[in-house]
Amino acid sequence: MKNQILFTGGLVFDGRGELSEDVAVLIEDNHIVDVAAKTTFEGFGGEIVDTNGATLMPGLTDTHVHLCYKGGADPSAALAKVSPGDITLTVLENAQLSLRHGITSLRDCGGKEYLEFPVRDAINRGTFHGPTIHLSGRMICMTGGHGSRWGRIADGCDEVIKAVREQIHAGCDFVKVMATGGVMTPGVQPKDEHYTAGEMACAIREAHRFHKRTATHAQGTGGILNAVRGGITSVEHGVFVDETCIREMLEAGTYLVPTISALRNMVDNADKGVPSFMVEKARQVEQQQRDSLLEFYHAGGLLAMGTDAGTPFNLHGANAWELKFLVDYGISEKDALRAGCFAGADLMGLPEQGYIGKGAVADLLLVKGNPLQDITMVADYRNHLAVYKKGQLVQ
Repeated sequence: MKNQILFTGGLVFDGRGELSEDVAVLIEDNHIVDVAAKTTFEGFGGEIVDTNGATLMPGLTDTHVHLCYKGGADPSAALAKVSPGDITLTVLENAQLSLRHGITSLRDCGGKEYLEFPVRDAINRGTFHGPTIHLSGRMICMTGGHGSRWGRIADGCDEVIKAVREQIHAGCDFVKVMATGGVMTPGVQPKDEHYTAGEMACAIREAHRFHKRTATHAQGTGGILNAVRGGITSVEHGVFVDETCIREMLEAGTYLVPTISALRNMVDNADKGVPSFMVEKARQVEQQQRDSLLEFYHAGGLLAMGTDAGTPFNLHGANAWELKFLVDYGISEKDALRAGCFAGADLMGLPEQGYIGKGAVADLLLVKGNPLQDITMVADYRNHLAVYKKGQLVQ
């Protein structure tokens, strides 16, 4: 017997940008089967969820997390002291915590020794409840480059291609390449290009040859352009995006995943044991990131929500606060929510997720009030009333 649930009474945000007050949503098993005027469902005899005073919306998508990190002051140092079994359990715990707090899909942008893969596979089999997870496997980086502590070090096109093939063989969902220096690796600078344009192009081309999307850690302008010109799917962080980057990203349809949460939480918790080199670099690029994001946004660029959850004091389960940061920086509530719903799913290649409409997967979030008037209704999980994953209420 099919299980039907009707959500009716309150507002519906469709994930793309439209807010309706006169429609109800009917789900059957794990899909949405109808979105229509409330009067259409008069006499419905199945389960009814009264959404009066609330907004029904798609579950959120966080397109940049690190499930093996716990969000301590120095995550990499902490990870080095933990056994493989404990890391795998941490991955599961972080994934399930994220789901309980409204994140129904996420993209892990770099793990450790593929320990996150069994968790994804177990969730896909239904052994454990969890969000939809896409994994990059090991980050691909140059010798001594950003991410080299846990990443796959590769230099030159031949070795970079081999590194991409290794991730594909391991079962990755997408490939991540480190185009520039970053904040969390000592001795490297965010502006510096790490891979050459040729190396980036080789990596991206090989990933695309095997139908894999690509992401790049890219903060400096030169590295961003190397990645965009090579055909990258998304630029992570994008601190030094300039007019040329914006023009070429718009032409290519390249997503920007700004991860404001990463820098904000480092700076805001600088006195709690975060290594000084991280704090110093974070402070140096904080304002530039804000300026670049707003220029990209006002030019009409594609934005997807990503947090870098797991980095210092950037906790799994608090992912939705990225929406508040986006709004604080000048993004409209509607566009911030679109970044966290439809755009995130689109970036991940999930055509049945991220929106409310006939045929969509019933990944749903019910929140108090109207998040288009107050983004904290979504950003603060204490304002969440219910989370549904594939039509099942998350406990």
